[in-house]
Amino acid sequence: MNKILLTGFRGSGKSTVGKALAKRLDWKFFDLDEEIERKEKKSISEIVRERGWDYFRAIERLFLEEIGRLERVVCALGGGAVLHTEQMNSLKKNSVIIWLKPDLDTIKTRLLNDPKTVSQRPSLTNFDPISEIEKVYAEREPLYKAFADVIVEIKGDQSLESIVEQILVILSEHLNRDLSTFQMEQA
Repeated sequence: MNKILLTGFRGSGKSTVGKALAKRLDWKFFDLDEEIERKEKKSISEIVRERGWDYFRAIERLFLEEIGRLERVVCALGGGAVLHTEQMNSLKKNSVIIWLKPDLDTIKTRLLNDPKTVSQRPSLTNFDPISEIEKVYAEREPLYKAFADVIVEIKGDQSLESIVEQILVILSEHLNRDLSTFQMEQA
């Protein structure tokens, strides 16, 4: 295993947790959505508005293939990355895929209160925000579950530090070895 991929619905904390986890492991951090925005020199909302979801998904697929060549990296995948079955199956061969799974009410609260929702999270369905979250989550949940090697249930008030510690414990159990082999920084 030479990479950790964090997957989950919008607002599940993939970027925040990923940065902290990468720091603890002394690995690089890669945020798929941020890299797409950097390459395109536009926000995801602008990309989707100007070119459409099909164009965005095509770019996303190419970046997933690029992630396959990276090593010693924690990657925060976009919420829809699991739609790319072929690339996800390929990544699964040399990655640990962690599904960050807050409860649906926590996701709703986070998304409705996050200013990035408008700029970085364009509508997927044109439904009202709550209906969209419920509909899309129900569609993607089986994919998150299918690709996940590890599921990390997150409580709404859980601290970032406790989430990272929970992941490190699960990874050590999952890998059945001492995580010191990852050259972690001392906490």
